[in-house]
Amino acid sequence: MPTIRPLSALSLIAASTLVLAGCSSSAADGDASAESGAAGDATQTEETVSFTFDAAVGDPDDPDFEEKTVEVPKNPENVVIFDMASLDTWGNLGGEAAGAPLDSVPDYLSDYLVDDAINAGTLFEADLLAIEAIQPDLIIIAGRSSTQYEALTQITPNVIDLTANGPFEDQLERSVTLFGEILGQEDAAAEALAELQGGIAEAREATEGIGTGLAIMTAGDSITALAPSSGDFSGPVLRGGLVYDVFGVEPVHADIRSATHGEPVSFEFLLEQDPDYLFVLDRNAVAGSDGDAMADVVLDNEIVHQTTAWKNDQIVSLDPAAWYIVFGGIETTQIMIDDILSITS
Repeated sequence: MPTIRPLSALSLIAASTLVLAGCSSSAADGDASAESGAAGDATQTEETVSFTFDAAVGDPDDPDFEEKTVEVPKNPENVVIFDMASLDTWGNLGGEAAGAPLDSVPDYLSDYLVDDAINAGTLFEADLLAIEAIQPDLIIIAGRSSTQYEALTQITPNVIDLTANGPFEDQLERSVTLFGEILGQEDAAAEALAELQGGIAEAREATEGIGTGLAIMTAGDSITALAPSSGDFSGPVLRGGLVYDVFGVEPVHADIRSATHGEPVSFEFLLEQDPDYLFVLDRNAVAGSDGDAMADVVLDNEIVHQTTAWKNDQIVSLDPAAWYIVFGGIETTQIMIDDILSITS
């Protein structure tokens, strides 16, 4: 589970910098009101974009949810981004991040960091001292980092949570539209969104009539089956949900248990279900331990050789960084579309 920074560190921050009340968050429903305009206070001239979301307060393991509205400054100078999908979209619309969990930034998103970007911690725990030192104008969190809301609002009140909640396409539209408004790139955002929506539709056409599919993830020497999402990407099923619910692959088995890393299954399960296509996410490639075999080695055995997917060369490798770490954002969504469209080549 995500961890909260010890109280002693929070107290140090509170004593050394401006302090503003905050609350803990683990989810945002994306009520993207995103109403742009100058603030009404005559003494406040900074133009802002209003963003409303649900923030979880109280015990991070059993939070209550409260609606929060943040007046996000337009074109902020120092932005810290914990959510890789947000970094993707932010960078593609011309923004740069002054800080991020650097060890988790995929190579293809590294250009969206300033040259002297700070390491803001991990995806689960913020380095509050490092972040406070650069006095950010905006901090963006989501998913893995959402329980950092309370701690981060002690540095700046401008913390927004973009945790997915609801259909993937709605979340994509929410973040692209919001960032377009904040960065003054509304036309570019609309163009990017339309292109991605067209790409998703093209991928769904490509999966029509291909038979059944099964999305699996390899971790260590084991494999797990990923479940459909039923359209809600706020839970642990978002990766499988992308394969089935967004890109239209017919699941070969409808009763896969929902779990963050899927339901453990055997190689015999793959042969018994015998899907026409296997969609393989190689967790070892991005989060494995030393010595872990890559997915192509894990699956190269006599049982898997008997499956229809292996015999017909219909095993689709999903980009591990895109599908395991990021799973959203302008460039990453295009990568995922291309992965699905590879079945036509």
